[in-house]
Amino acid sequence: MSKLWGGRFTKKTDQLVEEYTASITFDKELAEEDIEGSLAHVTMLGKCGILPADDVEKIKDGLLAVQGMIRRGELEYTIQNEDIHMNIEKTLIDLIGPVGGKLHTGRSRNDQVATDMHLYLRKRVVEFVGLLIKLQEALLEKAKDNLDTIIPGYTHLQRAQPILFAHHMMAYVSMFQRDLERLQDSYKRVDMLPLGAGALAGTTFPIDRHFVAEQLGFGRVYENSLDAVSDRDFILEFLSNASMIMMHLSRFSEEMVLWSSTEFAFIELDDAFCTGSSIMPQKKNPDVAELVRGKTGRVYGNLFGLMTVLKSLPLAYNKDMQEDKEGMFDTVRTLQGALQLFAPMVATMKVNTDRMRQAVNQDFSNATDIADYLVNKGLPFRQAHEVIGKTVLYCIQNKKYLLDMSIEEFNTFSSLFESDIYQVLQPEQVVNARNVYGGTASNQVTEAIARAEQVLAQSTEWLQVYLEKSK
Repeated sequence: MSKLWGGRFTKKTDQLVEEYTASITFDKELAEEDIEGSLAHVTMLGKCGILPADDVEKIKDGLLAVQGMIRRGELEYTIQNEDIHMNIEKTLIDLIGPVGGKLHTGRSRNDQVATDMHLYLRKRVVEFVGLLIKLQEALLEKAKDNLDTIIPGYTHLQRAQPILFAHHMMAYVSMFQRDLERLQDSYKRVDMLPLGAGALAGTTFPIDRHFVAEQLGFGRVYENSLDAVSDRDFILEFLSNASMIMMHLSRFSEEMVLWSSTEFAFIELDDAFCTGSSIMPQKKNPDVAELVRGKTGRVYGNLFGLMTVLKSLPLAYNKDMQEDKEGMFDTVRTLQGALQLFAPMVATMKVNTDRMRQAVNQDFSNATDIADYLVNKGLPFRQAHEVIGKTVLYCIQNKKYLLDMSIEEFNTFSSLFESDIYQVLQPEQVVNARNVYGGTASNQVTEAIARAEQVLAQSTEWLQVYLEKSK
C-alpha cells in the first residue's frame, strides 16, 4: 500500500518503523473530532471558491459516510495509514475516488491534529464541570443532613478542636469549586482554532480561518501559525487541573479510608462501593476510595511526562509531540471514572453520628476554649495556655477528661474557674463559639451552604450554556 505522502520516497518504510511511529492505536479516539473538523474545513474551501461546489458536496457526503462507519464500528484502522487523519482520508478516497484527496487542500496534519485535540478537550472540560457540580451537590446534601453532627477536627492527624461534620463537607465543596473555576477559566484557552496554520507558516490558498472558527464554534483563532501548531499549553493546563482535582479526591479518599476503619467508625460506605476479601469473609474494603487515591499518581505522571516532552522542543512541530495524546486520554478516562463514582459514594455514605459524638466527648479538643475562658477572665493568653497544659496533663495522669473534673480540681490550677466552665466545655458551645465568617458555628455553616448553593446555581447556568455550544 503506497503512502499518501510517499511521492518523495524511493523505498518502503521499514515495518518496525511503521509500528513504532504509528499513532492510530490511540489517536483513533479523535475520530469524531477529525470528521467534525474536516466537514468545517471543506465547507470553507467551497465558500472561498478553492474547491468547486460539486467536489465539496461529494467530500461532505463521503465524510458523513465515513462517520457512519466509525459509529457502527465498521472502519478498519491500519498501522500502514499511521494515524486517524490518514486512515479517514484513505477511507474517504476509497469511497468517493480521487476527489477525496482534495480535502487536504490548505491544511497540514500539524494544524489538523491540533484542531482535533482542541475539539476533544473542549467537550471534556464541559463534561468535567458537570461532574464536579454533581459531586458538590452530593456534598451539600450531606452537609445539610448533618448540621447538628459534631466530629473531632484534626491537625497533624491529632485531635485539635471539634467542628461540625457539615463544616468538614463544606471544605471539600470549596476545594472542588476552585477546581471547577479553573476548568471554566481554562476553557477560553481550549476554545481556540489552530486550523489554517498549515504545517507552520500558513497556506498560499485564500482560506477563511474565522469562518471555520464560526463553523466549529470556536471563540478565537490562533494569532501566530507557528504557535498554533506548537502549542500544547492547553493540554498541560488540563492535565494540571486534572491533577489538582485528583489530589483533592485523594485527600477525601484518605479520610474515607480512615473514617470507615473499625478504629474510627465515623462512616460506613455503601456496599456498592466496597469489595470483600478472597480469604477473610468479614472484610469490607473501601476499594474505590483506595483506587482513586492510587490513580492520582498516574495523572501526576501524565502531567510530568508531557512537560518533559515539551521542555526542549524547538518550534514548530516535532514527532515528539505525538506523545501528547496517550497521557491526555488516560487522564480523561481516569478522572471520568473517579468523578462518576465519587458523587454517589458520598451520597450513599452513612454517617455514624453517635460514634462521632462519643469521640468528641473523649478527647481534649475543648482545651483551647478553657484557655480563652481564662483570657476573658483577665489572664494573659500565654499564662492561660500553660495552665491548661498542666490541667490536661493532670487529666491524662488520672485517666479522666476535662468535663469529668470537679470545680475544686479546676481551682487547683486557677482560682478564676467558676461553675460556668462546664457550659463552656460542652461540644455544642465549643463549636458555636467559632461564630466568625468561615467558622464552624452552626449559623455560619448554614450561611456557607446557602452561599454555595447560589454559586452552584451559577455554575449550572454556565454548564447549560456551554453544553448547548458543544452540541
